[in-house]
Amino acid sequence: MLNRRRFFTLAAAAVPGGSAWAQFRVEISGVGGTQLPIAIARFRDEDRTGQSPSAIIRADLERSGAFRGVDNSASLDETSQPVWGEWRARTADALVAGSAARLADGRFDLRFKLWDVVKGADLGGQSNAVEAAEVRLGAHRIADYVYEKLTGEKGVFSTRIAYVTRAGSRHTLRVADADGVNDQVALNSGQPIISPAWSPNGKELAYVSFEKQKAVVYVHTVATGERRAIADFRGSNSAPAWSNDGQTLAVTLSREGGSQLFFIGRNGENPRRITTSQAIDTESEFSRDGRYLYFTSDRGGSPQIYRMPAGGGSADRVTFVGGYNISPTVSPDGRMLAYVTRSGNAFKLAVLDLSAPGAQPTLVTDTSDDEHPSFAPNGRLLIYATRVQGRSVLMTTTLDGKIKARLPSATADLREPVWGPFGR
Repeated sequence: MLNRRRFFTLAAAAVPGGSAWAQFRVEISGVGGTQLPIAIARFRDEDRTGQSPSAIIRADLERSGAFRGVDNSASLDETSQPVWGEWRARTADALVAGSAARLADGRFDLRFKLWDVVKGADLGGQSNAVEAAEVRLGAHRIADYVYEKLTGEKGVFSTRIAYVTRAGSRHTLRVADADGVNDQVALNSGQPIISPAWSPNGKELAYVSFEKQKAVVYVHTVATGERRAIADFRGSNSAPAWSNDGQTLAVTLSREGGSQLFFIGRNGENPRRITTSQAIDTESEFSRDGRYLYFTSDRGGSPQIYRMPAGGGSADRVTFVGGYNISPTVSPDGRMLAYVTRSGNAFKLAVLDLSAPGAQPTLVTDTSDDEHPSFAPNGRLLIYATRVQGRSVLMTTTLDGKIKARLPSATADLREPVWGPFGR
């Protein structure tokens, strides 16, 4: 079972994750109401890459919820002149075609072009030379280009996620592409790892490790593996969250009795208490503009989500529907709040529009053990952990819950996902 009680025990109990496992298999389900039909033609010579750039691009776009793939069985590349009537007959509104040419130095030249089929217009394209090991990343970047051209918003397919796996007694912190593939091990441990949090520049991860037989907060440089303990005080040290400038973290400490929120420098300097309630205050997150700190507290008698000025001051309650609301995450534009709510005997992912006074939360999942939601950096998708057929898996969902993608592992339970920022 997913550990629903961690809010009261550490503002964090021991949570599983870890070990070698197979690559994700993406399963997309649901039907959105405003999906744009797009054809992604098979790239010329793509078999030589050992990948399928066209399939990667199509899966990325479909997972976003904004696109619906249509029949792409045609032979063309970026130099072709499409026959518009043919593609309109296939109900395509947009078309992507390209090629993957092997260069003398072993790299691949990924070229593509995007067309507006309805208008019969060329929407541009690119040529990028990538190492053989980066063909998949190159395909994600093409999907980002297509997404931005057709929606006006940045794509998130070339970003990364972090999460924790468990296989047997091994717990592993991993970093992977946004679709879960190309995973790399950041930390292996025989003890639980929980609460990973990306730094704003995407170069570091903060997390909680129990390797010292107690909860200690570390900051870990992803590229080098170098890490430092920043909170190893008496009692529990948990739930790290980065400030917008990356110089400060909010953490939950019990060093002064009870679980309260503190600010601490990125190297562990100058811990400063910022809440003084008699309750458990934990699971904090800064709003993207840096003005507010959202957190979970049972100061009203049951776990609910509160908001306070990041500079300190009184806290206002945000959630009023339901008797158990935890794990807040705020969209990049500050408009939407996602969290886990108890509905009957189930724990489900809920979304609340903060910009609409009096708005009611919407349940966006049909599973019953959801936890740890995290927004994509464009605010259009959420990643979260849940249980499906007895296994702990990761899912992504659109904010209306209509399009979901399951990212299961073959051999390990997956937990604690967090979506990284734009950039690599």
